[in-house]
Amino acid sequence: MKAIVFALLTAACWGLGGYFEKRGLHLGNLPPQLGITIRTAVALVILGAISAPHWKELGQAGTKSLLYMVIGGGVVAGALGMLFFYTALKSGSITRVMPIAFTSPLFGALLALTIDGEALTAKTVLGMVMTVGGIILLSL
Repeated sequence: MKAIVFALLTAACWGLGGYFEKRGLHLGNLPPQLGITIRTAVALVILGAISAPHWKELGQAGTKSLLYMVIGGGVVAGALGMLFFYTALKSGSITRVMPIAFTSPLFGALLALTIDGEALTAKTVLGMVMTVGGIILLSL
């Protein structure tokens, strides 16, 4: 139950954030790169303060773990994903951009099924089909 509550809070924050980010980009006529930089700078200060007690754990994480975080989180999701998201927000309607952009769980599930060997259940297939169907419906 705790995971579901936090997942819903995540969705609410990202939905609200996307709405305000789009407004900010348009009101200030800002390029997507600058929007991402503002978002990242603010997040870095807040998360840096919150995570301060855990910085000592970095030495125990190991090179492979940190490499996964740097490439997956920093480069792919953080820099590239956010650049693509902000570019989409700047040029498209939020009602089309958000549903398509947030198909990320679908891609995560596909990777988990193919690479990590998670079990493919009827519920998983139905959820993926419904997700894709909803995105198609919202995008038409």
